[in-house]
Amino acid sequence: MSGGSTSCYQQERLRLEQYLPLLENFISHADFISGNSQMVLWTSQLKIRWSSALSSWSLFNLTGPKFFQIDNLRFELSMNLFLYGAILWERASELLAAEPKQSAFIFREAAGVFHYLAHEVIPSLQPGISGERPPEATPPVCVALCLLCLAESQAVYIRKAEEAGNTSFGVLSKLHHGVVGLLDESTVQLFSALEECNAISSHFLEFISSCRALHELRSQKYLAEVLKSDDHVGVAIGVLRDALITAEKEMPGVDAWKDVFRREIGKAADTLGKFERENEFVWHEKVPSGDDLPTPQANKIVKIEPYQPMKWERELAFKL
Repeated sequence: MSGGSTSCYQQERLRLEQYLPLLENFISHADFISGNSQMVLWTSQLKIRWSSALSSWSLFNLTGPKFFQIDNLRFELSMNLFLYGAILWERASELLAAEPKQSAFIFREAAGVFHYLAHEVIPSLQPGISGERPPEATPPVCVALCLLCLAESQAVYIRKAEEAGNTSFGVLSKLHHGVVGLLDESTVQLFSALEECNAISSHFLEFISSCRALHELRSQKYLAEVLKSDDHVGVAIGVLRDALITAEKEMPGVDAWKDVFRREIGKAADTLGKFERENEFVWHEKVPSGDDLPTPQANKIVKIEPYQPMKWERELAFKL
């Protein structure tokens, strides 16, 4: 048990927080003598190999995971930092129910790690890379993960607001649509990454698409509630009808995700039925469709928690 924690993700986090400063320090010393012929030889013999959790090879290669070998110390750093960000994601998910405030903060910490990777570490690695690389070692994928972590963090804040019951439907609609916007940006980055790596897991892409569709449905449902309270019952009905049609088309293939979808679709359908009955007997409003329907506004309230790398300041001597 590391650091007195029983959480396997927290233990992994602590181990990486001990290893990363050592690695950073080692790299900084190795850079000073990177031109030395002996150092060049050692570097070429490192045989640094990592498998990829985001590559489609991870899911469909029946002979085992595909390994990517790049003999560069910054490749080791980038993959360990990616692993660190992923561990933070898992830890945040683990705390979601019991400690939502801490969960939201750790998601933002993870976003900071991926942002640092995309803008500081991988650009310095790229000149030394030739051949195929894992998705995790490309800037667009790291940017996508940063945005995904921010979306998850905002979703936690929305959940807290919904449970508290003191936030208006209009604000909730905008917050859910803010998550949609973050997920759209993430998807754009992932598809741009295909120019640098051969394939990204379709399962991962479906996860993002399903999350997007779920928040879109919730945003539209709250927008319909706002329209109804403003006496625009017909428009509210049109918004809900359109939202339900879209949600049915976006139904995910994973059974666990389908259950969540069906519950949300059921809630929206119940609200639609109530509005339609009221409109039939009281308001008699025309129900618009298509381009005549309003779209939700978006509000993004979360920011990354910047990652501050730490170095274990210790002099190293290489026997050259």
